Amino acid sequence: MLSPKKLKFRKQHKGRIKGQAERGATLSFGDYGLQALEAGKITSRQIEAARIAMTRHIKRGGQVWIKIFPDKPVTKKPLEVRMGKGKGSVDHYVAVVKAGRILYEMHGVEPSVAEQALSLAASKLPIRTKLITKTEDPWL
Repeated sequence: MLSPKKLKFRKQHKGRIKGQAERGATLSFGDYGLQALEAGKITSRQIEAARIAMTRHIKRGGQVWIKIFPDKPVTKKPLEVRMGKGKGSVDHYVAVVKAGRILYEMHGVEPSVAEQALSLAASKLPIRTKLITKTEDPWL
C-alpha cells in the first residue's frame, strides 16, 4: 500500500475540502481516465484495491497511472480508551481529492476494455466518478 516515506509533521488536523480541483484535472499521460465528481478522502487501501481490479481486467496489458497519493495521516485512538490524554497515533493515510481530479489514467488498451476496467475501479472507491477520454477532455 502507498504511504509517505517521510513527513515534516507526524500528525495533521482534519481540515475541510472546498472547491474544484485546479491541478490534475486534465488527462496528461493516457487516453482514458477516471475523474472524481465529488470531493472526498480516499484511503491507500482503496487506491490499491481499485488499481488491482483495473490491472487484472486488462490482463497486464497497456499502461496504468495512479494520479493521487495518500499523504495525509489520519489518527485513531484505541478501542475503549477514555477521552483526553492527547491525540491518537497515526492509523492510516488518505489522499484528499477535490471534484474534477483525475484519479487514474490508462493507455494502450481497447476502448471497451478500458471502460470496463475503469468502472470496476470506480466501484472500489467511496466517491462518484466518471470515465473521460482524450477527445472529451475540454482542456486539451
